Amino acid sequence: MKRTRFGSRDRLSRDAAELQRLATGLSESGGKLEDSYWEAQLAETVDSLLKNGAEDDINTALDRLFEANPRAHDELADMVESRAETGQLEFKGIDFDIQLFAAPVLAWSRFSIPACSLPKTTLEALKVQLGAHVFGGDVRIALADFLFSPDQLPRSFCDTWQLTRTLGHATLAGEHVTVDTQGMAETNRFLSDVRYLVGAIAIPRGKALFRWNEKDGTKEAALKEWIKQGSPNLEPLLTGCAWQPLLADAYHAACRNADRLSRPYSLKASVAFLQTMLGLMPADLRAVVGPCYDRRMEEYRVGLGPKDKDDTYHGIVWPLLGAEDEATDAAGEIEAVLRECGVKDVLFLDHHFPMEFCDDCGAPLFPNRDAELVHAEMPEQAGESSQALH
Repeated sequence: MKRTRFGSRDRLSRDAAELQRLATGLSESGGKLEDSYWEAQLAETVDSLLKNGAEDDINTALDRLFEANPRAHDELADMVESRAETGQLEFKGIDFDIQLFAAPVLAWSRFSIPACSLPKTTLEALKVQLGAHVFGGDVRIALADFLFSPDQLPRSFCDTWQLTRTLGHATLAGEHVTVDTQGMAETNRFLSDVRYLVGAIAIPRGKALFRWNEKDGTKEAALKEWIKQGSPNLEPLLTGCAWQPLLADAYHAACRNADRLSRPYSLKASVAFLQTMLGLMPADLRAVVGPCYDRRMEEYRVGLGPKDKDDTYHGIVWPLLGAEDEATDAAGEIEAVLRECGVKDVLFLDHHFPMEFCDDCGAPLFPNRDAELVHAEMPEQAGESSQALH
């Protein structure tokens, strides 16, 4: 996934320099035929580096291009993502294209949101529903038998490339993939978070990948049916949670979509949580919103508390994503979501806050109406259900 990157002073390797050269050539191309020339060379180079685990060379090239040539950076990032999440395999004389995918689920809970292994019966049921409503008619599907938290997804492009190949072979073998949970990262506890089904599809070359690629399919209809038919199979996995399935898509696109949609979902979850735990109606809440900066603006932080007191009960981080910056109307979106929830007292602070965190627990600090960054603390009657918000 594309991330904000800052310049690196690391020594540039020959492979990183070649990536920069090819990406720059592609970014300066004047036509489709020249695009194809550069893309073929860049794809071959990226494939070789992914196969050899040369993550550092890829990241160094991305770092250098981020400041020096943003357009070339985006071309390289698109190519690396594409080559990490796709592949080609031959099976019984037929050429198959492989696509890694993710099916995100937004969830919130007063308790822990599960990240867990999936029973074989659940895997088969989910495979049937994905095949019937999300993917094209000629697609073969394999799933990883785990419901992943964001902390447990592949950590690098090379790891993603390896997972694509493992799942790709499983699709053609008619199997699912057993995830080794030994040493898997622990899941951070948030009130609101995302969980991911991860799998791969194999498609005979030239056939439709997704249901909406077919003449009688649309994304809207696919999502509607996935929610209707897939939800009963997800429900046992998410006991004690409120949750919302999102449409499965190519891996990096699905993760970015989940990042974007998790922001308003977290706001809505926070308002609902305070109402559930404390009986505070949305009209009785005050939201204080402030921008936070590192070398540039990174995020908004939203402090929520009772409008008749100075307390901050909960906080939400609204990160800027991709190309978003100070000129993006994230503040307008935050206000629209809060007002949709029924929160009428919304205070925006014209203040440059630092990215401060609690020295003891590491939780982010949130703005109050006095333009101070404070620790969000639930009142004592909330007991042990007090948690940090994503």
